[in-house]
Amino acid sequence: MSLEIIRHSTAHLMAQAVKRLYKNTKIAIGPSTEDGFYYDFDLDVVFDQESLKLIEKEMKKIVAENLDINRIEMTKEEAIGYFKKKGETYKVNILEDIPEKVVSLYRQGEFTDLCKGPHVDSTSKLGAFKLSSVAGAYWRGDEKNRMLQRIYGYAFGSKEDLDKYVVFLEEVKKRDHRKLGKELDLYSVSDSVGAGLILWLPKGAIIREIIETDLKERQKSLGYSFVYSPHIARSDLWRTSGHLDFYQGSMFPAMDIEGVSYLVKPMNCPFHTQVYKNKIRSYRDLPIRMAELGTVYRCERSGTLHGLLRVRGFTQDDAHIFCTENILVEEIGKILDLMLDLYRQYHFEQYEVFVSTRPERFVGEKDKWDMATEALKEALSLKSIGYSIDPGEGVFYGPKIDVKILDSLKRRWQCTTIQVDFNLPERFGLEYVDAGGGRKVPIMLHRALLGSLERFFGILIEHYAGHFPFWLAPVQSTIVPVSDEQLEFARSLEEHFSTKGIRISLDDTNKRLGAKIRQAELLKVPSIMVVGNKEVEMNAVNLRIKGSRDRSLINIEDLTTMFIKANKTRVRSLQEFL
Repeated sequence: MSLEIIRHSTAHLMAQAVKRLYKNTKIAIGPSTEDGFYYDFDLDVVFDQESLKLIEKEMKKIVAENLDINRIEMTKEEAIGYFKKKGETYKVNILEDIPEKVVSLYRQGEFTDLCKGPHVDSTSKLGAFKLSSVAGAYWRGDEKNRMLQRIYGYAFGSKEDLDKYVVFLEEVKKRDHRKLGKELDLYSVSDSVGAGLILWLPKGAIIREIIETDLKERQKSLGYSFVYSPHIARSDLWRTSGHLDFYQGSMFPAMDIEGVSYLVKPMNCPFHTQVYKNKIRSYRDLPIRMAELGTVYRCERSGTLHGLLRVRGFTQDDAHIFCTENILVEEIGKILDLMLDLYRQYHFEQYEVFVSTRPERFVGEKDKWDMATEALKEALSLKSIGYSIDPGEGVFYGPKIDVKILDSLKRRWQCTTIQVDFNLPERFGLEYVDAGGGRKVPIMLHRALLGSLERFFGILIEHYAGHFPFWLAPVQSTIVPVSDEQLEFARSLEEHFSTKGIRISLDDTNKRLGAKIRQAELLKVPSIMVVGNKEVEMNAVNLRIKGSRDRSLINIEDLTTMFIKANKTRVRSLQEFL
């Protein structure tokens, strides 16, 4: 029996329990999800954790009742009449909007729900479930409609699988980037600034700078040129690009400046077309690889914002490659090579690749769409990268490759995107002079490797559980003197390592040694240098590496060499040198 059937059946089970406990409840929709189910309810009582316990208890009673679950067919009109009598207005709304003349309902005991099915044949087949949370949800996702209460739950085929998942969720909770971001002093969000707008604190900014510097160095070595573009532009730019037709719902409202309409940018690409257009281009100039760490703004609804993962302002590791058709596959291949190198560096060993094809609403000619789609597939095949087809999920101007990385908990995160675009070069009149002196339109590749720095940073925090690799950690080592007697030596060490480019902190507080070490561990510092009188005499430190209970007495010269080598080779832990 499939998990989808079990989960959808459990959603009905929960709705039946809610109806038993809260008589005047109206039910809306209750689908299965990736790990469980949810159901939306309309009632005057506000659900809380105690409510969930009561509902879960009632669900178990219904399971024990071993109620048969039967499928019933009615005409659409009969079903509308049936639910009207029951006062189930949301079911009536659903029925009124569907084209089917005959519909199916599922009945278990006194509870009947509109549903296509299928379901298990008895409530006794359910039982491995847990209710998790309550959230608000507008009917049909429209904030103009009534706010309903949505109860989420998990369901599995066995209690063992459910228990494993609960343990997994506890680990997810520990790794929550919002929790760790606050504890490790990495970033913050201020009500005075606005929701979804991130303030990078000094430690988080250090990590961001390392990521940005690495991205720039890698791309410059591959022939990319970096550019900068404004944060706003005339609305006409976005009209020409097509964003006002296809993307306006995600853009902030226009502003009037001296009678001219301007918009905050949601994308960098139209600006890069203007950089290209700044002068006449020859076929000899192509490919032109143009990159920018450009901050863009999206008008996300407040209810969808989530820490660093869903924000209103974010910086993309953006690039656009202008090339000819005969080198398109080669350029896509080079992007894939760079992508794989980055994944290895950040310890993402597994990933899933999708080729997203032409959507219902699109611009351009179908034959060009087909050629572009085949180019994406060919580039992946040449790199021996397996992929799946994601039908109809391309952007309005072209097909794309989407890559989802798997983190240390095997969760999937959308990361790299590579998009082929014939549309924008044509809309903006981009040209190059070919070998015969004629004018042709270049192909434009849109490319983001990490996605956005904010979102990737959130993923990294959870991937590493806050334990950043030595080379990436904002503080790489903490010096812990045993007493004030070693302070002078400790300060000289701090200065020495800082001049070598090592990020050092010194704990010169009056706390006991154990408390100092514990504090460094809580801050997830990769290494701790304990300094006592013996270490001062030997010009050494007692090194404690995160993840190991052992301590190593190591002289300053050798330790300096180790730290520098660890930064250069970007090892995950100093243990690799021991």
